[in-house]
Amino acid sequence: MNLWQLGVVNGTFSFLQVVEKDVDPETTLLTYLRRKLGLCGTKLGCGEGGCGACTVMISKYDPFQKKILHHTANACLFPICALHHVAVTTVEGIGNTKSRLHPAQERIAKSHGSQCGFCTPGIVMSMYTLLRNKPKPKMEDIEDAFQGNLCRCTGYRPILEGYRTFAVDSNCCGRVANGTGCCLSKGENSMNGGCCGGKANGPGCCMNEKENVTMMSSSLFDSSEFQPLDPTQEPIFPPELMTQRNKEQKQVCFKGERVMWIQPATLQELVALKSQYPNAKLVVGNTEVGIEMRLKNMLYPVILAPAWIPEMNTVQRTETGITFGAACTLSSVEEVLRKAVAELPSYKTEIFQAALEQLRWFAGPQIRNVAALGGNIMTASPISDLNPVLMASGSKLTLISVEGKRTVTMDEKFFTGYRKTIVKPEEVLLSVEIPYSKEGEYFSAFKQAYRREDDIAIVTCGMRVLFQHGTSRVQEVKLSYGGMAPTTILALKTCQELTGRDWNEKLLQDACRLLAGEMDLSPSAPGGMVEFRRTLTLSFFFKFYLTVLQKLSKQQNGPNNVCEPIPPNYISATELFHKDPIASTQLFQEVPRGQLVEDTVGRPLVHVSAAKQACGEAVYCDDIPHYENELYLTLVTSTKAHAKILSVDASEAQSVPGFVCFVSAKDVPGSNITGIANDETVFAEDVVTCVGHIIGAVIADTQEHSRRAAKAVKIKYEELKPIVTIQEAIEKQSFIKPIKRIKKGDVKKGFEESDHILEGEMYLGGQEHFYLETHCTLAVPKGEDGEMELFVSTQNLTKTQEFTATALGVPSNRIVVRVKRMGGGFGGKETRNTILTTVVAVAAFKTGRPVRCMLDRDEDMLISGGRHPFLGRYKVGFMKNGKVKSLEVSYYCNGGNSTDLSHGVMDRALLHLDNSYNIPNVSSVGFICKTNLSSNTAFRGFGGPQGMMIAECWMSDLARKCGLPPEEVRKINLYHEGDLTHFNQKLEGFTLRRCWDECLSSSNYHARKKLIEEFNKQNRWKKRGMCIIPTKFGISFTVPFLNQAGALVHVYTDGSVLLTHGGTEMANETPSMANYTLRSLGIPTSKIYISETSTNTVPNTSPTAASVSADINGMAVHNACQTILKRLEPIKQSNPKGSWEDWIKTAYENCISLSATGFYRIPDVGYNFETNKGKPFHYFSYGVACSEVEIDCLTGDHKNIRTDIVMDVGTSLNPAIDIGQIEGAFVQGIGLFTMEELRYSPEGNLYTRGPGMYKIPAFGDIPTEFYVSLLRDCPNSKAIYSSKAVGEPPLFLSASVFYAIKDAIYSAREDSGVTEPFRLDSPATPERIRNACVDTFTKMCPSAEPGTFKPWSVRV
Repeated sequence: MNLWQLGVVNGTFSFLQVVEKDVDPETTLLTYLRRKLGLCGTKLGCGEGGCGACTVMISKYDPFQKKILHHTANACLFPICALHHVAVTTVEGIGNTKSRLHPAQERIAKSHGSQCGFCTPGIVMSMYTLLRNKPKPKMEDIEDAFQGNLCRCTGYRPILEGYRTFAVDSNCCGRVANGTGCCLSKGENSMNGGCCGGKANGPGCCMNEKENVTMMSSSLFDSSEFQPLDPTQEPIFPPELMTQRNKEQKQVCFKGERVMWIQPATLQELVALKSQYPNAKLVVGNTEVGIEMRLKNMLYPVILAPAWIPEMNTVQRTETGITFGAACTLSSVEEVLRKAVAELPSYKTEIFQAALEQLRWFAGPQIRNVAALGGNIMTASPISDLNPVLMASGSKLTLISVEGKRTVTMDEKFFTGYRKTIVKPEEVLLSVEIPYSKEGEYFSAFKQAYRREDDIAIVTCGMRVLFQHGTSRVQEVKLSYGGMAPTTILALKTCQELTGRDWNEKLLQDACRLLAGEMDLSPSAPGGMVEFRRTLTLSFFFKFYLTVLQKLSKQQNGPNNVCEPIPPNYISATELFHKDPIASTQLFQEVPRGQLVEDTVGRPLVHVSAAKQACGEAVYCDDIPHYENELYLTLVTSTKAHAKILSVDASEAQSVPGFVCFVSAKDVPGSNITGIANDETVFAEDVVTCVGHIIGAVIADTQEHSRRAAKAVKIKYEELKPIVTIQEAIEKQSFIKPIKRIKKGDVKKGFEESDHILEGEMYLGGQEHFYLETHCTLAVPKGEDGEMELFVSTQNLTKTQEFTATALGVPSNRIVVRVKRMGGGFGGKETRNTILTTVVAVAAFKTGRPVRCMLDRDEDMLISGGRHPFLGRYKVGFMKNGKVKSLEVSYYCNGGNSTDLSHGVMDRALLHLDNSYNIPNVSSVGFICKTNLSSNTAFRGFGGPQGMMIAECWMSDLARKCGLPPEEVRKINLYHEGDLTHFNQKLEGFTLRRCWDECLSSSNYHARKKLIEEFNKQNRWKKRGMCIIPTKFGISFTVPFLNQAGALVHVYTDGSVLLTHGGTEMANETPSMANYTLRSLGIPTSKIYISETSTNTVPNTSPTAASVSADINGMAVHNACQTILKRLEPIKQSNPKGSWEDWIKTAYENCISLSATGFYRIPDVGYNFETNKGKPFHYFSYGVACSEVEIDCLTGDHKNIRTDIVMDVGTSLNPAIDIGQIEGAFVQGIGLFTMEELRYSPEGNLYTRGPGMYKIPAFGDIPTEFYVSLLRDCPNSKAIYSSKAVGEPPLFLSASVFYAIKDAIYSAREDSGVTEPFRLDSPATPERIRNACVDTFTKMCPSAEPGTFKPWSVRV
């Protein structure tokens, strides 16, 4: 039996002597770590290398560079078979809470950079690997290291702040000292130094207050407490692996159930194998093939791994360029090119510089570190970042086969069709030569994507021009584009026409005209965005034209300069993207003087689980160890949006190894009817009503087998016409009843009294929750009386218990639901987890064995729904001074195929249609559209952001109509203390005007506005905009009976306290509840423990949602604690000097109960839409944000320059948590309003099913300057310890970014002579921004007439 040593994990020979037949090539490193080794710190977030949750460090001795290399990699894609002589380090291997945390773990924990904690291990490993390679990194290195990591909770700022302490330039933010926004500046442009931001000695400045007033603090953590980084203490590279370097390599082969993996040792072996298996795939990083096999259901029976073949890894400088072996990773190519640029004359490195600019934004480091240059070419992606560069430069490819070598030029003939090349099946790409540029030759590359970091291109290009010596006459030109055809293409006709022409304005005009004709796209082209893509081809050429003109001017600077000068206001169009290091300040009120040190309320305490999360020790649902007889479930879902089910055939699935059974509606022992409104089914029976509708499920022994078997289930349909969009629902009157209305005053009279009336509409797209941990359930049948235990990632234990009991036909008391923590929720786990949990429970009931299912990211996005898309139609009457008199508004939301929580979402939208403005006359109506999409559901803000966004749309329009500054019009319409809202609730403790004034002051609004106006005058193709936006958010469930909570407090004889309450741990519940307990009982937090939330301890819990969880559960905890204290009172009186432990011991000995339940309900809430009477909210949270942005008018790119937020959170219980919630919500809102776009086919099929196509904000998308201030001296009398809810209210403040973008677009349009108002729907993606910046180029690419073609995607 052949034995083979694979590698080392965390310094241990975990893989030593693995038998060949036991290693399946389809097994990933992530699966091996989690299932075989039990190392669950490495998480599954997406399965396609797009989120970084699975990041590990790979270390190996590189025989070609003769040194040990450390690099990050995505364990979800890394094949177990590729670990030959490799060491793997996971988060568990660098530190733990039992012995010692590594500084990379300690700093993210103590700087509050971990909230839900699911992404934390991956981020820690990215930082750790950087420190192994560069113990003294620059801040830029740190930011670059995180390009492949995502976080949905924190807003990234605390992670960067914590890790800034490693940077050599950590003492300063990186700006010019004392300049605008510099951290060392204490002037009016800074919010630093513990000042509120007002001018020193000016009215209202905190520095000018009397001594008895509480001071503000800006220190959330003390970096002096951090242990220093000592690189000498890191684990050494395993000596056992070093000894392998001199041994002769041998061919290795692994055979799995379906795939054979062969790793040849020599080039000759590889060529022979390719001849034997011409259809075999060559794999180095598995970044493409891994995704194809998992997500696209493709199978490659033979895989050849050439990573260790010397000839395919060599790098050589030749007379004509640099030759790279095809197996060289993109990171190594980047390193070589960077060195060449530094060493060679600049005229020789034009192509290298362009390639480096593309590589800078190519995927994330985890992908670049393993993906090969040859793989990038041979994948033949039509949107490849590098292929246009290689094609335009005329790079040479050397191919080898058993017949010999041949060299081909990468030209217009290389790609023969979609993902096809001229390379023969038996040939191998051996090497790639990227040529030097010549004197008089210029090269640029451009790429536009949804997101700057780690994103696939929408359009990409490489452009080269060679001039006749000493002239500006074109000798040769090559323009290559990706994203404009099924292949990378050359604009041959345009290039031919431009050859021999002078590089001047006339050439530019002709080139654009020619490109507009040659780079045409069908209006139905896959990928959509047709006008945008066509316009980009012209915009990119214009940028290239200007860049070359600028270089020619410098080259020919003299009396005989033959080229036109570039206009000064055009220069910024040639600048490459640059982002300054982040600068931030967070201000909060210090605790009162004299507050006991033990009393942590009001102090910025670290999350109690932060250290565990940073070490990978925190247990999430799928981390629970596997039961011995456990089974795995994979869903079988509909591929049609609306259809009759004719037949379901699972016979083929039964032949898959490990198959156990198929479950469907007939296996439900109780009722198949489920859902909030009883309008859903556990399994579809006769009809499916959306793509992703659950029809059945396959149960097998492993996840891999259940996946394969699920794909083998065959379903036949009879298709029915679906309703997909809001517009289609309106036309067919497909609405979920009842239809709600709010009316106040006399709308008709209000319009008659108005000076102006405006009408318009705005559309807001939906949003995917993208919690890092997907839906997960483990169901364990107990074997008697129908008992079942469910471990679930849910915000709503009660409905999970109730729906499961109904499906199983047992009372709720037989079902126990447990939740330890969730890896994010944001409303997505409030009800939609039940569609999975009920299925898993039915499967566990049928088999009598534990059944587990954690959804893959694509499944989760497909079936679980998201934020409701909204359409708002408005008519607003107002006076010349901007004062609003009357409003008529209709809201339409896309509810999907069931009711779920859509009524609550629409209720809140209608209750927030005013945002913060006093509108005397209102008539509003809300329609919930029933469509054939997955049911949309709760999402942070719950309809409030949509309602307020439409209000800000008409508010910005009317300000422009009046010709008045928007901030003045907004302020004149703000409520005052004591005003009645449109739903007749009196505003008490109205602090919004304080927030407004403080934000105007701290942001230095008026001075900066003048600077922006000046910038816009001086720049034609870059524009800046700024906007200040308020928010008023009502706190309470709008369903009155949900405003209740319970708690259970046990005190044990040693004085320790076990606390259970109705809230679930998503990010910050546990520290909040511990705070309430310690203050109520007067004991330190070390004595308090919260284990989990479960239905057998606290029954009938309300979901952890609506931002009220801390309020209601905190009061319930307080109530329980008071009961215990009351019982202890006689004992304390008899022994006043005794300790807590003494009193507890005495109480126990005197048979006094040390267990108590607590209960709380919010008093006097309830509202009637029919009468417009009642009080829907307990109180309101207020905030104001001012944001500044810069847009690229040619590409639609934007960057968030600065944001100032002032937020009223009452008296903060924990400023670190409150500020973290504000920043996290704000960045999630940036995603909602500027980036995240769900795209559907006209048939209702969701295209955006993972991080590859759906982009949430990354580290580089947060404001470069990010200032948050908590309003001081504003206690809230209506909540525990005077605090306020903070989870949802700040999200809408990111609308300030959207309207700042709109402000910048107006400036661009004015430069084009267009002054009329325009419609900008949300999100403000690069496509919408570019198309709105109308100019010569957009006019050359007109839209096709709607109705004359079938679009690739539709607005739902």
